[in-house]
Amino acid sequence: MRRNKPKHLFLFLMPYLPWLLLLLAVGLFAALLLWIADVQAFYAMSAAIMLAGTGLFAAVSYVLIRLEQKKEQAFYEFLKQPDEYHEELLQRAAGPAYQEPVRQLGSCLREKSKAQIRMQEKICDYEEYVEAWAHEIKTPLSLLTLLLDNRREELPAGMEYKLDHIRNRMQESVSQMLFYARLKGARKDYQFEHIRIRTCIEELLDDYRPLLEEKEFQIRCSLADDTVYADRRGLCFLLGQIISNSVKYCSGQPELYIASFMEKDHYVLSVRDNGIGVRSCDLPYIFEKGFTGDSGEGRKKATGMGLYLAGEVAKEMGVCLRIGTEWRDGLEMQAVFPVVRQYNGKASAQNRNFA
Repeated sequence: MRRNKPKHLFLFLMPYLPWLLLLLAVGLFAALLLWIADVQAFYAMSAAIMLAGTGLFAAVSYVLIRLEQKKEQAFYEFLKQPDEYHEELLQRAAGPAYQEPVRQLGSCLREKSKAQIRMQEKICDYEEYVEAWAHEIKTPLSLLTLLLDNRREELPAGMEYKLDHIRNRMQESVSQMLFYARLKGARKDYQFEHIRIRTCIEELLDDYRPLLEEKEFQIRCSLADDTVYADRRGLCFLLGQIISNSVKYCSGQPELYIASFMEKDHYVLSVRDNGIGVRSCDLPYIFEKGFTGDSGEGRKKATGMGLYLAGEVAKEMGVCLRIGTEWRDGLEMQAVFPVVRQYNGKASAQNRNFA
């Protein structure tokens, strides 16, 4: 941060201003005594008196400013690296009166630094545990998927839909936990690439097909064969949370309409349902962590994490989420992507500051 130098130097002199004024007053008093004693001598020596007084005042001010500058430099170096060596340098610069406060400050900063390192290690251990647990839980999920794929006809009537529901809920919960740890973690491993949005939607609909068929969803798609520039895992998670939300809060004759279109220099993907929707008073808080609103009995069992994580992932990818809804008349979620084109193998975005 650049400072106003004259003002900064004046601030250095502020603690010593009473003493500097006293020094100036003594000089003026001495000149007054000389004028009373011998006017001729005063006029003869007035130039020398003024020069000597100004020089003394400037010399004292310069010494004081240099001392304060050394204190400031020692203080900032101590803040950057509060070890015993820099603590000793600051104690010498500050003087004997500040040795004990500087020692206590150094001890406190070193304890805080050690606590921060320990906390960072705990966070890393937590991230590793979450990732390891997620990989472990994939085994029973894979076995359940294998059972449903190969022994579906042997299951009792209705059981396959219940198992599909359980599998999808488990997969969704694992995905939410992984992305929560990913968003809050120190490491970011996003890999942006051009993704065909039609392919991504088809894969998601295939994953949710058992639940969509169980709820008897009517699905209509109007997708252009375009690409968006995003992280594949983040995009699938984001769209999966939107579709999952439509499934959870569907109406008696559920419909799902997915469309894409261009809007100025942005690619818009719209997912609309005819479910219960969201009350207008809840809209400003829908992406807040843990917020579930009061839109029906189903939301009382919700965690409020799905749309919160979807909003956070969208921010990380530079995607704007827009919501349009009417109470008991469905909800429309729009994901607005900046258009990114490739020139000579490099990605170039139009209007990167959007959202």
